[in-house]
Amino acid sequence: MGKRNYYIKPQDQQKDTSTFEGFDIQINESDAKRIDRLVDNYESRIMMHLDEEYIRRTKWTDRLADRIASFGGSWPFITTFAIALALWILWNTVLPTASLRFDRPPFILLNLCLSFIAAFQAPIIMMSQNRQAARDKSESVIDFAINYKAEQEIDDMQSHLHRIEGKLYEIEKLLVGNGNQTRPLQDEQ
Repeated sequence: MGKRNYYIKPQDQQKDTSTFEGFDIQINESDAKRIDRLVDNYESRIMMHLDEEYIRRTKWTDRLADRIASFGGSWPFITTFAIALALWILWNTVLPTASLRFDRPPFILLNLCLSFIAAFQAPIIMMSQNRQAARDKSESVIDFAINYKAEQEIDDMQSHLHRIEGKLYEIEKLLVGNGNQTRPLQDEQ
């Protein structure tokens, strides 16, 4: 729960209002939902921009490799591959007629196919990972730039606050100085 706002009268507070954590800003539930929508919209626009830049910079073969790597590391691939292997083994061991069996145990053709798949799948996955690492690096550069800009703005706000604090101190000194000068006059009367 956030801080309580003492400058707001209890009768003026609406029942559905709450405060931001650490701030004395009153918002109601509809405002909070609106803020969440704006943040989500902003994040989705940034991601859409990054995706558009990724599509613009990559060739179709690179995107194909990404799709292959994405499918190769998924449960549908594992399930499909397990079913295909089971069917291969069953076909070549259970069929009553030997003429329909094309790969007798120890399944040399199956081993060749698996080696072929592994030989092509591994470099494709590595290419995709390298591109993803480059994409993550560019996103981290963007994050760093945003954090650096936010830090500059915070430093700027702190310098403004220090300047305001200095002026308030000067005003306080003037008021205290004027208060001391007016007291003797009040005492004389």
